[in-house]
Parts: sequence; structure tokens; C-alpha cells
Amino acid sequence: MDPVRNPFAPGAGSQPPELAGRDDIINDAKIALKRTLIGRHARSQMLLGLRGTGKTVLLNAIENQAEEEGYLASVVEAPEDKPLADLLYPRMQQVLRKLSLVENAKSTAYEALKALRSFAGAFKVQMGDFSVSVDPEPGVADSGNLEYDLTDIFVAIGHAAKAAGKGWCLLIDEVQYLKEEELAALIVAIHKIGQKQLPVIFLGAGLPQLAGLSGDAKSYAERLFSYPKVGALDKDAASKAILGPIEDENEEISETALDQILQITEGYPYFLQEWGFQAWNTADESPIAASDIDQATVAALKRLDDGFFQVRFDRLTPKEREYVIAMAELGKGPYRSSEVAEKLGEAPNKLGPRRAQIIAKGMIYSPQYGDIDFTVPMFDDYLRRNWELTDE
Repeated sequence: MDPVRNPFAPGAGSQPPELAGRDDIINDAKIALKRTLIGRHARSQMLLGLRGTGKTVLLNAIENQAEEEGYLASVVEAPEDKPLADLLYPRMQQVLRKLSLVENAKSTAYEALKALRSFAGAFKVQMGDFSVSVDPEPGVADSGNLEYDLTDIFVAIGHAAKAAGKGWCLLIDEVQYLKEEELAALIVAIHKIGQKQLPVIFLGAGLPQLAGLSGDAKSYAERLFSYPKVGALDKDAASKAILGPIEDENEEISETALDQILQITEGYPYFLQEWGFQAWNTADESPIAASDIDQATVAALKRLDDGFFQVRFDRLTPKEREYVIAMAELGKGPYRSSEVAEKLGEAPNKLGPRRAQIIAKGMIYSPQYGDIDFTVPMFDDYLRRNWELTDE
């Protein structure tokens, strides 16, 4: 069928044509946004899920909702190698510049900009084109202690936003890559904002281990945040994600072909988009048939192997690759760490540092004590298709 009209959008964070099965999460976020804006308590959210489940898409959807509700929204992706202060500085500066244009907020925004200048100096932020042309405010956000100083800044932004009749919504993706002291500082700042009932709300997203990391950083995090699980779609939602876009283009797919896609993708949103995309391009005419799915699967797996899976595998060292291949050769997860060690012929305690490093890279996680599993759905299939454990 016409590839120009193909409605599917496989890609990192790409908005799907049909955001199916996520209404509860979006509605909860909408309520939290509305409550925070009027000074009522609302829990910030941490979306938890594996790769390819649509966490980034949801953050983008919530960002749009926040802007509709009167928030200034700042979206940040946390990389593994950049300090939180450097990540947040340009976003906070941008928000305060906008607030400073509101007549009722000029003075409070100006004071907040002075605090931000102090913050930049205390943490040696490389300001570049984002420098603040005000003098620092002595004694505010300049202690060099991130918990104290980030709290000062968030409170200052909250007062400026309140004076302007607006809110600030901070959204951070890949939160698990923050250092423990950075996550602790973020949690403390959000806690203080809630106590002062200022119109600032935080929404984050990350891998399943994020809930545990938050609790390790600050014990009260479990009371401060809600942790919606973003997983595979159920059959009805997954069907809607495929059927809706096709029918919107006045085309059809056979029931058998649809069932094949649902079975192969296991309901994971990224894979639904990939198989829908390939099935559309493979089919010569409507309705898309079961035979089209066979060809689409070949094309989809090749593209995933060459991109989605390969780029993650390439981040691992040879020893780390050996470890994940051993996991895959045990079959479907989750896996016992002791079983992986036995497969490799090593003592479990000797493999601890290697396992920890792979977890830190976001490739595997521990669903419960002693167990490990992949953070990327179908990654075990990729490893079995393309790699095998070799004896040294």
C-alpha cells in the first residue's frame, strides 16, 4: 500500500497515531496538574517500564497537557555522564525569563534569576549562551550542597510562577541515570515545594529499578511519588493501536493478520508500531493479510536487529556481552544470578561487579532479589538469533 500514507510511527519517543491503553495514567496526571496549580496536594509521578513501552511518549503527552493547563513545561533527558545541575540550569533559566515578562511576576522572577546565578556559580555550570545577566544573591542557592541549593531554586521558581498565575512542570526522562545524591536532591526539592503548596510539579520516567533507587535516595520517596507501571498493552488496547490507524486511512487488516501481530509483539507499543509499519508497506492491497505479516516480520526483525537492539548491544564490553548472552541461552527470563554464573563457570560473587555495571547501563534489572532480566523486551531473542556463547 502507499508508503506515504503509512500511519505508523516507529521511533524513539515518536507519537503513535493511536495512544491506546494509557488513559488512566494521562487522567491521573491531568488531575495532579490541576490540583497543583490551585495549591492542592498532588503526588508527583514516576513512570516505570521497560524499553519500548512508551514512557517517553507519555511524558510528551503530559507535557502537552501541562501547557494546556497553564504550565511552563521543561523536558530533560538524563544522560549517564552529565551533572543534574548542568541539565536543569538552561531549562530553569528559560522558565524564569518567560515569567519575568509577566507584570505581576517581574520582581519575584528577578529574585529567582539572582538565585539561579548563585546556583550556577556554586556548581560551576558551563553557562555558554544561557548565562544570566544579573548579580548573584549571596546566601541563596550558593552553599554547594545540591539538596539545599536545588530546593532554594525550586522554591524561588515556584514563587515566581505563583505570582504569574502559572505553574512549572518539570519532566525528566531516564531518571535512573541520575546519581544517588542528585536523585536525593530532586526528591528533597519536590518535597519542599509540596509543603509550601507552590505550583511546581515533577513527572519522571525510567526503568523498573527506579522505584528502589528513589527509596534508597530518600526513604519517604514512596509517599511523595506515585509509580504507574507502563507495560505491554492488553489485547483490546493493542488491537486498537493497530486497527485504529489503519481504519482511519479507510483500509483494513484481516483478523488473522491482526492476531499474528499481537502474538509476535506481545503487546509492546514500540513493536506494535514497527510491525504495523512494515505490514502496511509489505501489503500490495487492503486488507492486510496473514501472508503480509510473514514478510513484515522479516523486515521488522532486520530493522530491529540493525538498530534498536544492536545499538544497545554495542554499549557493552566483551565481558558484559558474554554475561547477557549467557542469560539469553538459559531461555526466557527472569533468570537467577546463580544460574548465569553456573552457565559461565564462575562464582556468583565474582560476577557481581560485572552484573552491577550492566544494570548501571540500563540493560538489565533485578525484578526481585536474586533475579535479573532484560530491560529491553525480546532482547533475548535477538541474542539467540545473532550471538552464541563461545568458550575461551
